Amino acid sequence: MKYFNVTILAKGKKSIQTVEAMNKVSAVKIAKKNNPGKIVQRAVETSAPSGAQMNNLLGEFKKSFEPKIDLNNKIAAIRQIAVMTDAGISIHDAITEVAANAENPKLKKIYENIASDINAGKSIADSIEPYREEFGHIAIAMTNLGEKTGNIAGSYAKLAHILEDIRDNLKKFKKAIRTPLITFAAMGVAFTILIMVVVPKFKEMFEKFDTALPVPTQILLFLEDVLNNYGIYVLAVLASIVFIALKQYKNNKQFKYKVDKILVHPKFYLIHKIIFFSTMHKYTLVFGELVKSGIPVSEALDTAVDMVDNSYIKEKLLTVNANISRGISLSDAFEQTELFENMLLQMIRAGETGGQLDAMLGKVTEYYDSRFQDLIDNLAAYIEPIMLFFIAGLVLLMALGIFMPMWDLGKAVK
Repeated sequence: MKYFNVTILAKGKKSIQTVEAMNKVSAVKIAKKNNPGKIVQRAVETSAPSGAQMNNLLGEFKKSFEPKIDLNNKIAAIRQIAVMTDAGISIHDAITEVAANAENPKLKKIYENIASDINAGKSIADSIEPYREEFGHIAIAMTNLGEKTGNIAGSYAKLAHILEDIRDNLKKFKKAIRTPLITFAAMGVAFTILIMVVVPKFKEMFEKFDTALPVPTQILLFLEDVLNNYGIYVLAVLASIVFIALKQYKNNKQFKYKVDKILVHPKFYLIHKIIFFSTMHKYTLVFGELVKSGIPVSEALDTAVDMVDNSYIKEKLLTVNANISRGISLSDAFEQTELFENMLLQMIRAGETGGQLDAMLGKVTEYYDSRFQDLIDNLAAYIEPIMLFFIAGLVLLMALGIFMPMWDLGKAVK
């Protein structure tokens, strides 16, 4: 939600009211509703009041602990609606049945509200629109498509298929990254315990040396002093940094853009490929399915680009629709983004010329999916050198830090 200073004119006098709304148009509508008979001149976006900022911060903090709707629950509900509407059951009765059988209380409440809105005369798309954040842009687009074509069952079946593909890729990525993360965490814990328990045993002996200690030993003693005396504060500072960074990434567009740009830079080992191929697979998958379903290319591009999380890639893809509106072909518009390989551009160009764009987009999607799957399947092999370097560095620091002073002591005794 945003805040707007709305100028109200009544009996020749101007007044300014602060209105909370999603956008400027909504702010004007709310102001007109709250001030009947008065003239609403303009709305200008402004920063949130101090009280509202604190409330928003507390609200975000509480919201972070709220359980999210599991993707499997959403897919099951969408699939159930597709099956029931295909069998001839009305959309209202289908959604009511889904709400009655939903296990997730949040999802249950949402579908109850949607069913109530449909019963009150609202369209399906208007009823689901307030829950865009919960369902995503693709769900809104497929609902609009089903309502326009009169084929909710087909649209929701395709929506379930798209969400299942996204879910399966996410599941494979989490499974592949789990072992390396556990290994790194175990090494970090082990090293911390050694620093806090083992190093103090040698500290008294090292302090008796008259000579300067080696650099590795000084590093160990410094880490031991910090962890034993200021460990809680260090942990609190690190947690604060992570929390602030995540908050900035979520709310600050410039900060998010810079981070996203760094993440997809070729020098950012491995991560840039995972983000790029997963993003492009999701984008081309949604775009291809929408085109195949009969949605105009321009509208399909808008919906597909809303599925892109990386703001740097999204900025490049947003130029595609603008270039198409200027009369540039789809393949040329994609080429100007510098995101697509020449082979893929040739395939899209051939699909445009031969009237088989949806088929070619399917092949492009398969290409990105195969590249992403290859990365995930071989993730352990890619990460192994980093893990070995990390482990070797910790072991070397510990060994040199403890044994180098002992070697010097042995020489002094001789």
